[in-house]
Amino acid sequence: MTRHVAVVVENVPLGVDIRLRKQVVDLLAAGYRVSVVSMRDADNAPYRRMPGLTLLEYPPSPEGSGMAGYVREYAAAFGWAAVHLARLRARGRIDVLQLCQPPDVYFPLARVLRWLGARVVVDQRDLMPEVFTARYEHPRPAVLAALRFLERRSQRVAHRTVCVNEYLRDRLAAAGGRHVDVVRNGPVLARVDQAKRDPKLRKGFRHLVVWSGKMGRQDRLDLAMRVVAEIVHGQDRTDCGFAFLGDGECLDEMRALAVELGVEKYVWLPGWVSEEQVFAYLASASLGLDTTLQAEVTPVKALEYLAFGLPLVSFDLPETRRIAAGAGVLVPPGEVETLAKEIVRLLDDRGARRRLGTVGRRRLRDELGWERQSAVYLEAIRRA
Repeated sequence: MTRHVAVVVENVPLGVDIRLRKQVVDLLAAGYRVSVVSMRDADNAPYRRMPGLTLLEYPPSPEGSGMAGYVREYAAAFGWAAVHLARLRARGRIDVLQLCQPPDVYFPLARVLRWLGARVVVDQRDLMPEVFTARYEHPRPAVLAALRFLERRSQRVAHRTVCVNEYLRDRLAAAGGRHVDVVRNGPVLARVDQAKRDPKLRKGFRHLVVWSGKMGRQDRLDLAMRVVAEIVHGQDRTDCGFAFLGDGECLDEMRALAVELGVEKYVWLPGWVSEEQVFAYLASASLGLDTTLQAEVTPVKALEYLAFGLPLVSFDLPETRRIAAGAGVLVPPGEVETLAKEIVRLLDDRGARRRLGTVGRRRLRDELGWERQSAVYLEAIRRA
């Protein structure tokens, strides 16, 4: 009998969710029947016709702004998930329910489906209390307490949890997770190998430094832009271009900040670009940059940089150090001037870049690439 895996994702559509796209392809290849509840988006189009996959879409809600906005957004997503899961269950059995989190709000639906025979797997990508703390200078204790309550409820309803690093594993185990496996979010190496270098992406600059990802307030792109200003104005370097690839709530603010800091000639922010385009930029770049201050995060961008043999220049945080030791340069958190100096030093030292890049590429090939991580993910589903 073909097993049926139903997946609920809220924060981004299936067609944009790089991690879920990889999981869906591997589940189908392993012989599962898959259904995905996702917000409607043009990038979902290829998945509407994929054999073995049922895509259940709902109208996107405006992104939350402030607590009331987030409550409206999550309530709408919860309602649509309830409707679509009820329809799926009416048509037949759901063997495994996978919840892609955050937000940690779907545990009531999981409890009902558990009672009806489904096994529950939580795929935890971020921790809501930590994200809330990173986004707001003075987070309200009552909100943090509520977020931790939701986290505990989600972990206690799950038969298994997969997460992206050891920090999350330990936190989720403490919150009640029974079986927590680390499945890192490395790129598919077969697609990395297909990427083509394009010198035109440097726009005439000798060097290209890339930042890629979702532009949320917690990602601290303001620090990255100040690094650029320090390199251009403080270090008097005008041979470097900086590509910030991605979209999100901070995109327009970063475009304005580039003008304010007088670096708009050296920076381009094209908005959302496809994975193929991101990989072309990485194949053409000299360095990869990250400026998060979140100790619990393993940035997907860092794994992608390493896959392309790009040294990572970043702040020294536990999970970043765990994957990038020997493959990049890490400086004390928040030290913008030091980060800028290290970027300039590496740009001027081709041999160092090559040595660091070789370590990173080998680590991705041997340990962190999706081809390695996929086996852990499929085993978690099989055990569930």
